[in-house]
Amino acid sequence: MPKAPELLAAAGAALSALLFLLALVLKRKLASLRQRRRALRAVRGEEEGAALLLQRGYRIDARQAQTRWAILFGGERREIALRADYLVSRGGKRWVAEVKTGSRAPSIGHAPTRRQILEYRHAFDVDGALLVEPERGCVTEVDFPALSRSRPTGWQRPLLWLTLGAAIGAVLARFQS
Repeated sequence: MPKAPELLAAAGAALSALLFLLALVLKRKLASLRQRRRALRAVRGEEEGAALLLQRGYRIDARQAQTRWAILFGGERREIALRADYLVSRGGKRWVAEVKTGSRAPSIGHAPTRRQILEYRHAFDVDGALLVEPERGCVTEVDFPALSRSRPTGWQRPLLWLTLGAAIGAVLARFQS
């Protein structure tokens, strides 16, 4: 027959195991609850972001816009799937718009947000990028000057094609003479 100290030790071990399991379950439940709240906030933010864009005169051309972006990695071509919140237009220009909620993500100083906007700006081949902060009521244009200088935008694109076409036509006409 076990003695009292042995029974107490066994009961203490069983209680410790039970408390550990309970803490583990609670931790998972809290994480799940936080994740659901964050997702709900993001969905609500996207809806409010769309309304904000419309109020500012943008036309929403696509929601959850998707593209595949080809990059070279070690000389090997890889396709990356990307999804942006919105593609919008106004005054003959197109933007990729990314909606951010919370305390850190809406900041352009937040490196993941800045990198995401830069990537989307390039991959979606648009004239610019917008950071939409529905909780603050802000729509801010984000520009990357080096990227903007290197690509024709707006009225420059048709002019570039016209000039290129005229040059090719001149070369072809010269060879036919």
